[in-house]
Amino acid sequence: MLKVALTGGIASGKTLASEHFATLGVPVIDADQVARELVEPGRPTLAAIVEHFGPTILTTDGTLDRRALRQCIFTDVQVRHALEAILHPAIHQRMLELAETARGPYLIQVIPLLAESDLDWKQDRGLLIDCPETLQRQRLMARDDCSAEQAEAILASQATRGQRQRIANDILVNDSDVETLQQGIEALHMHYLEAGSSQH
Repeated sequence: MLKVALTGGIASGKTLASEHFATLGVPVIDADQVARELVEPGRPTLAAIVEHFGPTILTTDGTLDRRALRQCIFTDVQVRHALEAILHPAIHQRMLELAETARGPYLIQVIPLLAESDLDWKQDRGLLIDCPETLQRQRLMARDDCSAEQAEAILASQATRGQRQRIANDILVNDSDVETLQQGIEALHMHYLEAGSSQH
């Protein structure tokens, strides 16, 4: 089965893109959703995070306090690396397991940190949802209601646009409207269907 790793910076349009692939009947495995499942109460990954960071990162009902953790990881690089060392291998393992059982014409794996990750995702192609950083910043501030400084810190903590472009086989620039993005996805869909069928 052809495996396409979909990536992009924060607020570049990855979710819009993966949702459109899903409407075309393509199975989608999203690293962010997998991460959410892995840190549900009672899961070993959450226990490992609490063991490392202490119980202050939990809310009163025992769930992970994402906002508190996000504040920590964007202000302290070491904290971010410590969290990634726990989360990334667990996400990687779970996504490979899910890929084994996925059924469809080809598979989309949404991996936001593909450029930053040194793990082997076993993808056949890399698809970058790209957009200019000025637009990314505007969308991020509107979406997460954060300040320009916060948006800047988040962008600075991720791979650069150039780093992402270098690892991509296919690039869709999402700097227009949703319809334009969807048309680009439909063209790629035809391309992936052909590539997928030639693998069999």
